[in-house]
Amino acid sequence: SMDNVINLNIGTGGAQFTSSNGTIFMPASSAGGGSSSSPLVSVGSPAAPMNQAEEQARKREIRLMKNREAARECRNKKKEYIKCLENRVAVLENQNKALIEELKSLKELYKSQN
Repeated sequence: SMDNVINLNIGTGGAQFTSSNGTIFMPASSAGGGSSSSPLVSVGSPAAPMNQAEEQARKREIRLMKNREAARECRNKKKEYIKCLENRVAVLENQNKALIEELKSLKELYKSQN
């Protein structure tokens, strides 16, 4: 049966599709005679879009893996930074305590001399 046959005619005026019963379909971008920046029909083997989809999926997986690794590194750096800050706080607290004790002892020494 020839009922489902569609012919594609591409000319200088654009593209038009003609079905076997004579109905003409003209895309809106071709109706005015202008050319579209994206092709209306993909030329190539039927496997080409699947390969493109597979390639996009593969690139997405690679991007996601890289993003996960970058996020892991970021979390580890943040943990390390927090540990450094906590150590610095501990050191400064000890210095502060030592200085307070030194101040007390100097005040007592000063009182005892007067």
